[in-house]
Amino acid sequence: MKKSSAAHITAADSCINGQSSSNHSQMPRCDTQIDSLKVLGIVPVTLTIDPLSTPWFSEQHPKHFRSGCAPIMALQHAVELIQSGESAVLITADEPLKTGYSRDERHQLMAVYEGQETIADLYNNMAVEFCQQQSLTHSDFMGLADALFKNYQATYQLLIDQETAYFSMPNAQWYNHVTPLFRGVDCANPLMDFSGNLLLCHLDIVDKMELKHTINVAGVNCQELATFDEKQSIKQLAQYHHLAQAFTAASQQADIDFIEQYQNDNALLEVYTCYPVVPLAFLMTTGFIDDWHALKAWLKTHPITVTGGMNLARAPWNAPTLNALITMTHQLLAGEKQYALVHGNGGLGYRQGIAILRKG
Repeated sequence: MKKSSAAHITAADSCINGQSSSNHSQMPRCDTQIDSLKVLGIVPVTLTIDPLSTPWFSEQHPKHFRSGCAPIMALQHAVELIQSGESAVLITADEPLKTGYSRDERHQLMAVYEGQETIADLYNNMAVEFCQQQSLTHSDFMGLADALFKNYQATYQLLIDQETAYFSMPNAQWYNHVTPLFRGVDCANPLMDFSGNLLLCHLDIVDKMELKHTINVAGVNCQELATFDEKQSIKQLAQYHHLAQAFTAASQQADIDFIEQYQNDNALLEVYTCYPVVPLAFLMTTGFIDDWHALKAWLKTHPITVTGGMNLARAPWNAPTLNALITMTHQLLAGEKQYALVHGNGGLGYRQGIAILRKG
């Protein structure tokens, strides 16, 4: 059995559009466990995922994190704090994207790049560059994007059938193109209210409190591409070398071959699905897929999300990967698989993060 790190997830919960997530019966809610820690004289360090209302280019305060990679960055910092002697760390987010803003306010706050181009437009530019680098025609890319969506859809339909999905399938208009390479269903949908909490404790505290059902943070790594202007760095960003580096570093920390574990049906996966170029880059640069010609067939039998992705399960601005980490915690505890991986992507991709979780 692999040696565990000192940091263990001991509680995880979320609320989506006013509905609390179903929690594993043997894992308490975060507030309940925080009360138990207080009896021991322990107050967790709090790490906050900034909401959309925090301007993108405003000063970032200590213990606050921003971008789609923020929850993985916070997780890495939490592990470092626990390794340095902290007893407990709480990662928290509160993002009322659906009801907390008017439509105009939401659009204005999301317009974080100068000029008339939207984030979808810029990701379309990224996809064009990625296609060129990977020798993909635009028709090839759109076929792969459709295969990706069908992969998410198959997972999300299971959640609908189990009555655990929070949203219905998109209607016909979402299948129309919103950019030359993306349909509406290929793009992250932010319209949701989300709050979530993830509590991590040192192994000593886990033993002291005799907690039997925890999830170990086996490996976590974030890589950032130094760039002052993402719009001018698309060619470099589209190479995704830093994504491959984050995957390799997290796998080395966890001391496993994650791809082998996944292929042996012993691992869960949540790839960041904001736009199809990102999951394609993940699968192709990490080694899950050696040849994109085989990808369509592979996607028919290999789920790459447990949530249904950011298109169907929605995308709470800086917090989708916190939602994924919470979901993974519940699914690992409830199932037979031993490992899980959550991928985070920040901005146009200048930040990449990988977290590998292990049961027990």
